[in-house]
Amino acid sequence: MDATLRQLTAYLAVAREASFTAAAAQLRVSQSTLSRAVADLERLLGVRLLERDTRNVQLTAAGEETLRVAEQIVDAHRSGMKELRRYLSGESGVMAMATLPSVAAVLLPRLVSAFRRQRPEVTVRIMDGLERAVIGRVLSGDADFAVTTIGAASDRLDHRPLIRDRFRAVLPESHPLADRDELTWEDLATEPFLAVGPQSSVRRLTDAAFAQAGATAAPAAEASNVATLGGLVAAGLGVSALPALVLPLLGPGRVVQRDLVGPVVERRLDVVVRAHRTLPPAAAAFLEVLEEARVGGREVPPGASWIAR
Repeated sequence: MDATLRQLTAYLAVAREASFTAAAAQLRVSQSTLSRAVADLERLLGVRLLERDTRNVQLTAAGEETLRVAEQIVDAHRSGMKELRRYLSGESGVMAMATLPSVAAVLLPRLVSAFRRQRPEVTVRIMDGLERAVIGRVLSGDADFAVTTIGAASDRLDHRPLIRDRFRAVLPESHPLADRDELTWEDLATEPFLAVGPQSSVRRLTDAAFAQAGATAAPAAEASNVATLGGLVAAGLGVSALPALVLPLLGPGRVVQRDLVGPVVERRLDVVVRAHRTLPPAAAAFLEVLEEARVGGREVPPGASWIAR
């Protein structure tokens, strides 16, 4: 049988204080309880650890070595429990999230910065990618949660609405349509349309918007990178349509943005977690920061807005 932590703690207190009375007061137990714990430890080890008389407690040679080992064990236990408490309170550990590139680059930086100021010992991992890859990260357990668009419904996922952003037209600064305050999807269909890649959730929404408007817009060119798309627009190769959170990523090219109607199209972004899964404490703590931002109406780029519940 191994020595218990209670026995080692009792012995450690007596050895350090050189007094059963002082050790009992320190541990807030009776002297009889303390004496039994030390006696049980001596029986377990088969050696005498302490020499006692009416006034003094002295350590034997075995007692000195037991003191050294007991200090290591008790200190390691206390340190481990302290680390565990910090983990369980969300003050340490890893927060792993998956999200779309626009969310990672535009919405999250200030929130992650605020979170890290509150919890500097938490390691933050952000895995950005297209919708399918992002959802896959959550389902595989690589990510604790995601902030993403939702395609087909799945009973393997729980999600709650977070933020929406409206699609806007993007045109070269010198384009003839740039003098209008508002454009329609039919207007864009009459121009060479520059689309994001077919795997993107943005592409799914623009294709649906053209269909709803009764218009056809075969892409004149496609690009998976938004900055590349912005460069193509700035070079005068065509026009595009992108949601508000994507627009800051267009780059420095000479482009303009205009309201887009007929129909008004918004992209909804949700917090997504795997169904029936308990989040790690650090991830739950970050979602609290995200929720505070939503409830408090923290500033977001023009064209984006938090979703009230």
